[in-house]
Amino acid sequence: MKPVVLVRGREDGLRADAVRSLVDDVVGDVDRALAVNEFAGDEYTLGEAVDAALTLPFLTEHRVVVVRNAARFARVDDLTPLLDYLAEPSPTTALVLAWEPGADQGRLGAPPKKLLDAIKGAGGDVIDPDPGGGKARSRWVDQQLDASALHLDREARDRISDRLGDDIDRVGGVLATLESTFGPGADLGAEDVESFLGEAGTVPPWELTDAIDAGDRTAALDRLHRMTGAGGMHPLQVMAMLHTHFGRVLRLDGADAADEKAAASLLGMKGSTFPARKALNQARRLGNERVRRAIELLADADLDLRGRTAWPEDTVMEVLVARLAHLSRR
Repeated sequence: MKPVVLVRGREDGLRADAVRSLVDDVVGDVDRALAVNEFAGDEYTLGEAVDAALTLPFLTEHRVVVVRNAARFARVDDLTPLLDYLAEPSPTTALVLAWEPGADQGRLGAPPKKLLDAIKGAGGDVIDPDPGGGKARSRWVDQQLDASALHLDREARDRISDRLGDDIDRVGGVLATLESTFGPGADLGAEDVESFLGEAGTVPPWELTDAIDAGDRTAALDRLHRMTGAGGMHPLQVMAMLHTHFGRVLRLDGADAADEKAAASLLGMKGSTFPARKALNQARRLGNERVRRAIELLADADLDLRGRTAWPEDTVMEVLVARLAHLSRR
């Protein structure tokens, strides 16, 4: 356990993965609520974080203090509490400093040399998970694909590498989605991975729900990518739309609605009854057990989007949509 590690670099996803890995290594099987203190945003002071680092662990051997947005304290004068701490760091605390977006450019500047020297003097590390450009970047992507639990053929690997380009912090999310959708050990080709890599151009919301209702996982993921990509929709907006759709399905599940007109009346819908007909058909198609499962998937994803998991928002939504479509296929 290093007394202090500073994680820097321009790739948000890689930096976040590095911080998460550091914390996981120290915490192990211990209750994170007891072992980890996190400071993030623009409100906390560096003194508060240092006080947490000096606090003895309770019911655990070690304490982990994560200081995000550390680039707020790029001026040497702001770093005084931290520099004083690093002169004699706590032997029971692992301090993780995340140098967040903008830390290596603009007004915030790079980590001051005085801080880097203090980290080295304390026996700590400075990590930059960005593999660099050119061939090094390509090799890094190949290493991630090799380490995956999936079996990707050459065309699939090339498709992933070419499509993501320099946006390599998406590699982990894409692989996590593919593994969750197809399962570890799956043999995948270019056609299997294509719809998980994003497409340009937006689509109307009903195209997503129609694809999910039809059990067309490939089309559903394509519509999701186009809505959140070119369409600029936030994942929580897509989530609200899915909640509305499946909320109607839930209300009609087991209801005494003989046709779409009765379904629309039950739902309190005015005007066109077409959405009510689609919801009624889907309720009948899924049945009570799968309707209940769909609501559970939505509730879990909603919590994940609000911080329960460290997964990127895009990955949460991709896995959700793939699983909802799979329910309809069954």
